Amino acid sequence: MPKIGISEGQMVYLTMPNLNNYIPSLGILGGGQLGRMLLQEAINWDVHVSVLDPDPNCPCNSIANVFQNGDFKDYNAVLNFGRTVDILTIEIEQVNSQALHQLVKEGVEVYPQPHILDMIKDKGLQKEFYKSNGILSSEFCLVNSKEDLNNLNESWFPCFQKARKDGYDGKGVQRLNSKADLHLAFNIPSVIEKGVNLQTEFAIIGSGNGKGECVLYPCVDMEFHPEANLVEFLRMPGKVENKYVKEAEGIVKKIFSLTKLRGLLAVEFFLDVNGNVLVNEMAPRPHNSGHTTIEGNYCSQFEQHLRSVLGWPAGSTETILPAVMINLLGSTEHTGDVIYSGLTDILKSEGVFVHLYGKSTTKPFRKMGHITILGKTLNEARTKALSVKSKIKVISKN
Repeated sequence: MPKIGISEGQMVYLTMPNLNNYIPSLGILGGGQLGRMLLQEAINWDVHVSVLDPDPNCPCNSIANVFQNGDFKDYNAVLNFGRTVDILTIEIEQVNSQALHQLVKEGVEVYPQPHILDMIKDKGLQKEFYKSNGILSSEFCLVNSKEDLNNLNESWFPCFQKARKDGYDGKGVQRLNSKADLHLAFNIPSVIEKGVNLQTEFAIIGSGNGKGECVLYPCVDMEFHPEANLVEFLRMPGKVENKYVKEAEGIVKKIFSLTKLRGLLAVEFFLDVNGNVLVNEMAPRPHNSGHTTIEGNYCSQFEQHLRSVLGWPAGSTETILPAVMINLLGSTEHTGDVIYSGLTDILKSEGVFVHLYGKSTTKPFRKMGHITILGKTLNEARTKALSVKSKIKVISKN
């Protein structure tokens, strides 16, 4: 009989007559908001979930079956944690891959597979993967230090410097307009990408079964906060011409076919002014660009990820209603105990769904939650979203 979890040194077992006779225990590396929303779906299916996170007050702490306060970048912490579960997944890429490889050798199922995670979490290896497999992305070069940037000629500018590892949500990314900006550069191994003349940015999320087969969610497009470099509005379906969507869907299917990834994959795209569809980046986990799926699709991205890593059938990715999502970011002038000003006003509106992430303190641009707005048409949803955005602010008591 499979183990479901460990508590107080004792093994807990659970048998089920359906779903392949039992529900395996699941471990999640990372206890942030993505893990929290994954847990909310897991509760519906009585999946026993353990979470490892270095923050004792992280969003998952209060709802996980087992919460372990530990560093998911630490080899021994990940190894010992992984040995307590049947299946291990992630909600953040910056985890100790060496421990994941060892866990696979010991018989723990790890999804996404560690060798795929190794490639994706290194932006340099990601770019080389695209290049070697004929997948278009922006022109790039790899540098090891700040000094290497002096060898770039002016034709590379404006460009973007991206840290090869540990960058996310706009962190570890900066624009360099000319050689005059090189004093601002990071002194770390980086990817240098030529700037792209954009029409728009969009994303497609897929879910794979580990055999190269996948299901895809509808395209979404994004508007970014100009200062924080975070998604501010997300629209589903995106207003991208069908021919470009089909091309992007083909790219996502190709990536699943090449990697045999099991689990979710979010792929972000650039559409340039010449009509070229370019891969920007990808993430092998639930993603901010998939939050509209919670209310807008029959099967949310979080339920879909669970289905995939647990080896269950894929759910329907069909849209119920058009949706617009707003990220709730901490106001620039506020740091401290959080207050959601205007929350009761927006709750009076039909088709407005609030998701707060369980973070007790706010700071500038911190992701505190999101709101999804449904409408009979995308224009109706967007009009309501603009009204909602004008009414709610994330501030502090101080």
